[in-house]
Amino acid sequence: MECTKVEFPALTKPMERNQPYISLKRFPASIPRIPLEGNLDLTYRCNNNCRHCWLRISPKAKERKSELSFEEIKRVVNEARKMGCQKWNISGGEPMLRPDFPEIFGYITSKSVSYSLNTNGTLINPEIAHLLKRKGNKMVALYGATADVHDHITRNPGSFEATMQGFAYLKEAGAGFTVQLIPMRSNYHQFDAMVELAQSLSSHYRIGAAWLYLSACGSRRRNAEIARQRLDPRVVIELDKPDLSYEEWLADQEETLCHRVGRNDVLFADCIGSRRDFHVDPYGHMTFCSFIKDPALRYDLRNGMFQEAWETFIPSLVNRVRGGSEFLENCAVCNLRNDCRWCDVYGYLEHGRHGAKVDYLCQMARENMTFKENWKLNHRRYYEIAGITLQVEADLPITDRTFSEKFRQFEVQEAGCDTISIRHHFDLPNLDKTDLGQIVRHEIPWRIYRKGDSWIYLGTAPGDSFNPVAVFNRDHTRARIYHKDNSQFSQGNLQSLSLLGTDQIVLTRVLADRQGCIFHSSGAVLDGQGLLFVGHSGAGKSTTVKMFQGKGEILCDDRNIVRRWPEGFRMHGTWSHGEVPLISAASAPLSAIFFPHKSTDNNLKLLENRKEIIGYLLSCLIKSLVSPSWWDKMLALIGVLAREIPCYAMEFDMSGKIVAELEKLVRQRRSID
Repeated sequence: MECTKVEFPALTKPMERNQPYISLKRFPASIPRIPLEGNLDLTYRCNNNCRHCWLRISPKAKERKSELSFEEIKRVVNEARKMGCQKWNISGGEPMLRPDFPEIFGYITSKSVSYSLNTNGTLINPEIAHLLKRKGNKMVALYGATADVHDHITRNPGSFEATMQGFAYLKEAGAGFTVQLIPMRSNYHQFDAMVELAQSLSSHYRIGAAWLYLSACGSRRRNAEIARQRLDPRVVIELDKPDLSYEEWLADQEETLCHRVGRNDVLFADCIGSRRDFHVDPYGHMTFCSFIKDPALRYDLRNGMFQEAWETFIPSLVNRVRGGSEFLENCAVCNLRNDCRWCDVYGYLEHGRHGAKVDYLCQMARENMTFKENWKLNHRRYYEIAGITLQVEADLPITDRTFSEKFRQFEVQEAGCDTISIRHHFDLPNLDKTDLGQIVRHEIPWRIYRKGDSWIYLGTAPGDSFNPVAVFNRDHTRARIYHKDNSQFSQGNLQSLSLLGTDQIVLTRVLADRQGCIFHSSGAVLDGQGLLFVGHSGAGKSTTVKMFQGKGEILCDDRNIVRRWPEGFRMHGTWSHGEVPLISAASAPLSAIFFPHKSTDNNLKLLENRKEIIGYLLSCLIKSLVSPSWWDKMLALIGVLAREIPCYAMEFDMSGKIVAELEKLVRQRRSID
């Protein structure tokens, strides 16, 4: 769909720019090129000898003598910190093979805001476990659910037992950790058991590498062994499912995924320009990506300074590597590009040429495309309300009976120009010891936190029927909603697209940024003119619209949206009806607002007191997460609404005679227009 940007008249100040809630490795050009995150491999030596490993060398390898000393590491860390480095990812090989690991770890974590650590866990002892209590992301690899499978992969008898002991030491010390599962052909038959074991060990587990890279050294023997361990591409996609809505969001932001490159053969230009991280190998060679193993693309920190590597050397690589005709005639023009995980670094690892295609990834791309097509067909629906498209997705299939029949009028076939995304998951995240940020509101059924650019909603309703966790981005245009199970979803006939009790939690927030709001109101369209009847329960909203049946189109008897467009205010129907189950996705120019009051008379009185009008409109606003900025937007909007749209006190009895008065008013206003 081709979209034209809508320019709105300003109320007070420009609306805030949308921001993502997902932390990216790639940044827009507007963010200064600062080395925010460092990746440091302490050694490539490892006490395991895993069949799939692409980096490992022997624990006694001669390269040991060439590894950076503790003092050299301190210098690199200090120089990176001066230039803005906030986080370090520590890995190997097995980093704990270094006898000075405790000192290195202690220094790095004291000089950074956060860290992550990758380890096989076999060398964790009580002292190291105590050290790892420092807050950070510790990932411990698991290669099987039983000793025979695990040790077959590591080729290190007793490694499973040693890893289990490492887990025990971490738990005893109270050092939280993530179990990292590494699936491959030799262990996939017990993958479910590996997940079960991981869940018994920790509240967090992840899949470390769904597909395996070939060796950094280019050994044919090792590459053949790694290739034998690769899973079927279809299995890889099932393990590492593409997040289609995230990829589409990146495209909207004019960003690209890390494995995407431009259509020309300058392979690293986009990657270098958008990354704010770097990699240092055990020997002091630095570049922009941990997969870069071409010596010509790495800077020797022992003979230079970090600042020169970051500011001069890495930018100089932009035009260094060209894919040539091999790339231009294959990957550059392939119709699977948007579904492929190819990167030039993988071409180099597979074939020693940066522009070479990887057949295994070609197969995976085809499976990826099939998965996405199935996802669009069976896991996604679109609904449009007040010019906003709600893209609803779920990990389980969405059928014609999943959502209530009332949503059919609002269903559309594709995303619109203004789309917000809601994704449903059916397991609750473990929030024990998780920093949720600052609590901003606690009122049943929600406890709401603000953390960075995210809003976190925790359901607190009594009982077990309604306790989801919802994570929204800053402007509530992207949401991931976690449910304890799929029982409610599977029952069908759902009355809310967000499954949060009411969709107003989402709509009131996004409408505020679009000069719109929701009123306690009934709405009807008479002769093309929108009439809005605003009032609390008992004011007669439903009674009023009943009188309009057969005379005009009823939008909704309980909730209606008012939105300011460039051409003026319009009213829009919603699916949140009350006593009268008549709804419509239609809209109409807002001609007048009425404040109904049951009486023995039938008359309309134009209200002149703008302050009184504003006060009553504000009292009938639908509110969710209110904040000072939300109120600022509402006050500005209601002020303009009260100035531009005539408001009337409406007295009416049950005879229906008020309809004639309303018809008369509509004719008068049409003649004036």
